Amino acid sequence: MPLRLDAVDRRIVRELMSDGALTNVALAKRVGLSAPPCLRRVRALEDAGVIQGYTALIDEKALGFELTAFAMVGLHNQAEPDLRAFENRVLGWPMVREAHMLSGESDYILKCVAPDLSSFQEFVLKELTAAPNVASVKTNLAIRRAKLAPGVPMSARDDA
Repeated sequence: MPLRLDAVDRRIVRELMSDGALTNVALAKRVGLSAPPCLRRVRALEDAGVIQGYTALIDEKALGFELTAFAMVGLHNQAEPDLRAFENRVLGWPMVREAHMLSGESDYILKCVAPDLSSFQEFVLKELTAAPNVASVKTNLAIRRAKLAPGVPMSARDDA
């Protein structure tokens, strides 16, 4: 069951999704509070797990990661210990930026970034397909990103 947020909490979340580097004073001004109650609300949202952390959006290509790829991974066994073992291995692969367990034909989808195609191919051959319990790997290379929208869809009308 989702946590019930009032209109001010929703404005705080929307503003922080838009700019996580806002100072508390700037955030308070945008949401119509003074700084101390704004900070208390932000801390409460953090404690409740609504706000899980803060990060910067990075242009991968500006840092030399020219390739984004998605790997669809099928496993031989889907018993919980096998799933956990695979997920723990994924945690150790820096090239994998997101991993989601799926229903359907594949068990996981991995979003990967790499400096170039040969680096990604080396990862797929030496790490991913060689990992225990991996039955199949199908990869797709991203041509371009059409949308990037972290967080969840929240609009001003949600504040009513």
